[in-house]
Amino acid sequence: MNLWLWFVILVPSVVLHEVSHGYVAYRFGDPTAKQQHRLTLNPLAHIDPFGTVLMPALLLLSHFPAFGYAKPVPVNIGRLRKPRQQALWVALAGPAVNVVLSAIGWAICKIALDSGYGVNSDVITFGVYLGLVNLILAAFNLIPIPPLDGSAIIERFLPTRSLAKYYQLRARALPIFFIALILLFWFTNVADTWIGDLETWWLRLL
Repeated sequence: MNLWLWFVILVPSVVLHEVSHGYVAYRFGDPTAKQQHRLTLNPLAHIDPFGTVLMPALLLLSHFPAFGYAKPVPVNIGRLRKPRQQALWVALAGPAVNVVLSAIGWAICKIALDSGYGVNSDVITFGVYLGLVNLILAAFNLIPIPPLDGSAIIERFLPTRSLAKYYQLRARALPIFFIALILLFWFTNVADTWIGDLETWWLRLL
């Protein structure tokens, strides 16, 4: 595995993931991210020292799958025109962008193979890494556990009276979740099995 290529693709992928949340929120009436200048593609505005740099690097060096996150783009759900309905689409925008980027990686590989490039060519290597990094990001973020994007599905069906407590839980869940995740990687082979199955499925599509 080319650790540096994986890392170089991971950083802009998580940045695009976060920007998409803010952009969709803006289209639905919430200008918070725009007002705070977070709809930029400049990675410096989104990098979280731990989540975007240190944690993925440590995971890669420890031979674990590289997960990471950018500094969350601020979204004020109360400013959306239809908060209960549109909050779900705001949350799913990030994984949707990763699915699109994964599809682009697949298309790069497919076109290169059809054009006669060898499987070890730089073009195909780039396409594979782009596809797999974003496939893993999409699948990971769709897990319905706070604070991941997939938890918006749970939020959509919570009674209104429970939302305030839920938002408090979600705001505090990130460090606890990632510590639990790292421990899970360390003591079980769940990650290897799950990631391996995803990678095999994607590569078979070629």
